[in-house]
Amino acid sequence: MTTYGKLGEHDVLRVGFGAMQLEHGDPADAVKVLQRAVELGVDHLDTAQFYGPGTVNSLIKTALHPYADSLRLVTKVGAVTHPTERLVAAQKPAELRAQVEENLRALGTDHLAVVNLRRADMTPGIVATGEQAVDLDSQLAELITLRDAGKIGGIGLSHVSLAQLRQALPAGIVCVQNLYNVLTRGHEDVLAECAAHGIAWVPFFPLGSAFDGFPSVGGHPVVADQAERLGITPAQAGLAWLLGHSPHTLLIPGTRDLGHLADNVAVARIELDPEATAALDALS
Repeated sequence: MTTYGKLGEHDVLRVGFGAMQLEHGDPADAVKVLQRAVELGVDHLDTAQFYGPGTVNSLIKTALHPYADSLRLVTKVGAVTHPTERLVAAQKPAELRAQVEENLRALGTDHLAVVNLRRADMTPGIVATGEQAVDLDSQLAELITLRDAGKIGGIGLSHVSLAQLRQALPAGIVCVQNLYNVLTRGHEDVLAECAAHGIAWVPFFPLGSAFDGFPSVGGHPVVADQAERLGITPAQAGLAWLLGHSPHTLLIPGTRDLGHLADNVAVARIELDPEATAALDALS
């Protein structure tokens, strides 16, 4: 299994860091986790200005600015925080531009390696209605303009269907973030399309979710049994299966714990044996 993968034009460690969880907990500990992630070789961070809101980007800037040339900052747009709801859709092209600019300002940089467009067409999570039900092509046109201006290196998609990915291909998509793990494989068709076009596949909820209907990967008895046999954690087994399932997969597991961080990064060098691979494959 290869340790590095492609994120657009960049070679990156196949295990990055998802920063969303850092909006909770002690800021000083979050700074330590971010700094340690980079020390361990993590070279791409996934964030968004609506995490916090603003808290996570502020922590990243505090911990890592000025940024190493090798560090890729990846953000997400398509939603904003709301006084009475955690998030609401913000899908209009002008809103996407404003969110990109806010990410740049908050992170203290003039360039984002990738900006992922979080569509809001299906659950779980926010669903756009009314004037927020915006056509994909107009959104991509705005992001292409930002890319041409040098503010974005690559355009990604999040929470999209196969038809939407195919519609977006002419824009030069570099990654797709969709819900996917060893127990929840509803987007296998999108993964296959990504593989066919050399697009990075970045699953979210790689170990399950608190949303109803998305069970814990580490809590599944087959995952736990295979992990025990191999001397790794159940979480490592679930993440390693994802890396082994497709060479186009990149991971962005998040944590606020230094021990879990080390376990997650170590997955880049864990390859499941045939017995474990077959047992976890069969869970579909």
